[in-house]
Amino acid sequence: MKLSKFKFNLPSELIALNPAKNRDESRLMIVHRDTGEIEHREFKDILDYYGNGDVFIFNNTKVFPARLYGNKEKTGARIEVFLLRELNEDLRLWDVLVDPARKIRIGNKLYFGEDDSMVAEVIDNTTSRGRTLRFLYDGNHDEFKKALYALGETPLPKYIEREVEPEDEERYQNIFATEEGAVVAPAAGLHFSRELMKRLEIKDCQFAFLTLHSGLGNFREIDVEDLTKHKMDSEQMVVNADVVDIVNKGKDEGHKICAVGTSVMRAIETAVSTDGHLKEFEGWTNKFIFPPYDFSVATSMVTNFHMPLSTLLMMTASFGGYELIMDAYEVALKEKYRFGAYGDAMLIL
Repeated sequence: MKLSKFKFNLPSELIALNPAKNRDESRLMIVHRDTGEIEHREFKDILDYYGNGDVFIFNNTKVFPARLYGNKEKTGARIEVFLLRELNEDLRLWDVLVDPARKIRIGNKLYFGEDDSMVAEVIDNTTSRGRTLRFLYDGNHDEFKKALYALGETPLPKYIEREVEPEDEERYQNIFATEEGAVVAPAAGLHFSRELMKRLEIKDCQFAFLTLHSGLGNFREIDVEDLTKHKMDSEQMVVNADVVDIVNKGKDEGHKICAVGTSVMRAIETAVSTDGHLKEFEGWTNKFIFPPYDFSVATSMVTNFHMPLSTLLMMTASFGGYELIMDAYEVALKEKYRFGAYGDAMLIL
């Protein structure tokens, strides 16, 4: 499968810059794999397709305020620092991206906050843009994290070309997010409101929550035409015993299993055993799913409308079938569906 097969022209006005007024009132395109039929509904109508014993698998990762702006010592140059992950609690070491990268060298100090209250020193250059920073802070770890996060802002994707607003802190986060560690929100879950979750519960649907800390690898450009040569960034994940029990029981009893988002799909396909059942897993995954691919666990999937040439689109096409999904995207463009994390949703049955 070639990269160029996932190219399409996406008008900028179809990229959603803001979320829908209410979480569960985005538009919902329903794609039926068995017939090729496409329906146009509202997201809360997902209730019509699930019932007693059907299982929804959610990603409960929580986005932290990962984008900071600092100034370089002496020159005062403005530097964007994107926190990726904490490497060492005691030493306050963080894996980060910096922009512009060419201005930052080992030994440079960066100052953050109006009063330069937070200082970091560059101690390692790992990649062209990546660095390791050591934050210089006297308080305990909890105080440090609180101070650091107070300086950060919600890390909206770069394609959302506007300033971050106060409502983003709540809306670029799933209502069930509990496990801090993501720099990218699992966007399919953003459509689920408390009211909708309650109504699904009343219909006796089952919920399973795994954790996959979504990273910037989702947005990294693929620079090879042959997709077998692309390497995904690793992401940390946990599938615990509760998830395994709920999903396997639902599967064995013949219920629908819905993966809510590409991160959930990556996680369950990483943690599946040879007999098609889920198993407990704690570790890292760099699984890259593109057509053709045989899925083992999910029978349906909720996902957003993704950017051209993205790994997220490739996984969606793997699950829905390449021809059908690319046809559905043509319909989405014609019908002016909204694309991206704050956009509309697709349900593949």
